[in-house]
Amino acid sequence: MEFSHGLISAAYIISALLFIFSLSGLSKQETAETGNWYGIVGMAIALIATIADPRVSNIAVIIITMVIGALIGLRLAKKVEMTEMPELVAILHSFVGLAAVLVGFNSYFEMDHGTSIVLTAEQQMAVNIHLVEVFLGVFIGAVTFTGSVVAFAKLRGIINTSALMLPHRHKMNLAAGVVSLLLMVSFVQQGGYDSALYIMTAIALVFGWHLVASIGGADMPVVVSMLNSYSGWAAAAAGFMLNNDLLIVTGALVGSSGAILSYIMCKAMNRSFISVIAGGFGTDVVVDNDTDYGEHVETQADVVAEILAEAKSVIIAPGYGMAVAQAQYPVYEMTQELINKGVKVRFAIHPVAGRLPGHMNVLLAEAKVPYDIVLGMDEINEDFADTDVVLVIGANDTVNPAAAEDPTSPIAGMPVLEVWNAKQVVVFKRSMNTGYAGVQNPLFFKDNTQMLFGDAKESVEKIYKAL
Repeated sequence: MEFSHGLISAAYIISALLFIFSLSGLSKQETAETGNWYGIVGMAIALIATIADPRVSNIAVIIITMVIGALIGLRLAKKVEMTEMPELVAILHSFVGLAAVLVGFNSYFEMDHGTSIVLTAEQQMAVNIHLVEVFLGVFIGAVTFTGSVVAFAKLRGIINTSALMLPHRHKMNLAAGVVSLLLMVSFVQQGGYDSALYIMTAIALVFGWHLVASIGGADMPVVVSMLNSYSGWAAAAAGFMLNNDLLIVTGALVGSSGAILSYIMCKAMNRSFISVIAGGFGTDVVVDNDTDYGEHVETQADVVAEILAEAKSVIIAPGYGMAVAQAQYPVYEMTQELINKGVKVRFAIHPVAGRLPGHMNVLLAEAKVPYDIVLGMDEINEDFADTDVVLVIGANDTVNPAAAEDPTSPIAGMPVLEVWNAKQVVVFKRSMNTGYAGVQNPLFFKDNTQMLFGDAKESVEKIYKAL
């Protein structure tokens, strides 16, 4: 059944509004589920309207492809753990980038390059604009594709960042950008010749790979957000090439929201976006093993249970270690037990805790932790001084006092959870190894800090039983 152009445009407008409502809903934990449903309905309407467009042919092939993709998506959704969500998001971004590259080349090949017809000024301007759309779409898509693949491999632990970085990386990245710009000018001036597009594509693929490979471990949450923004702009570029208004709007929404989120996260780390993509925390970090921080104090689960039982206020600062151990469920049980005993319990969430923006919030929501006791860094940082006990479960760089106390530290100036101001701090860790940024944490050696070694889930379960 073919719809009229007006009906399809109306469907696109409804879909765009639903996508906006979806983003609005996803901004709060309480409305996140509703926001997801807005997005699902909006995408369903968009797909139906697009397939029904009279310009679309081979509908059977498209539907078969969609069914295959949907089955793969359902399989992944059921199989992937929350700890694996960051790398899943990264690899999904790569698909968007690759799609933009393929759309760009298809749009280029469909152009009439060999015509001898003299074009008017307006027609030539339209051709030039389309050539710019093709060039930028392929460039952004290629950078997003390889950059996302590298981010996936880094988050998955498949590759070693240092092994991927080439010497003089900043100069090479700058050169890649300048050469690509010059190629675009030449590409447009000569009416679109193959060599410039092919050379740029090769440069962009290497550029995306090396750009993300150069970024340090502690900045990976920003990288994922940044790639999300890139994938949005790639989709918008594909929309221009396909003359699809909804794809343009949707890509712009994703691109701008990803850019805003990246800015918020960079601000939370006291970093500029340019400094992050130029290298970031954790790149070429040399840990000073000669520094004498003193001796750490080890404790046991039953001792921690006694400390918690006597406390009036407790703050829990979770990190990626909690996600890996899947300790959120026993943490919830322990929290409920403490609340039943009259203890005031809250959670402190750093903006870049975990490997994905909002990672910790989702994990805690999954375990049914009440939203009203889950607070952001800015909301709770001043309360640590009046807190009896802080439990740091799997966090490291986000609670590192070196950021505030050591101006020579690679993470100097990064706002962190000031857990060391509490009366007592218990850190759950498997070992004394450094965090993702590769920087030693003086918190572990402070007089009011005790280390509880072992699997976080098992440790919390022992504390819960003791309580």
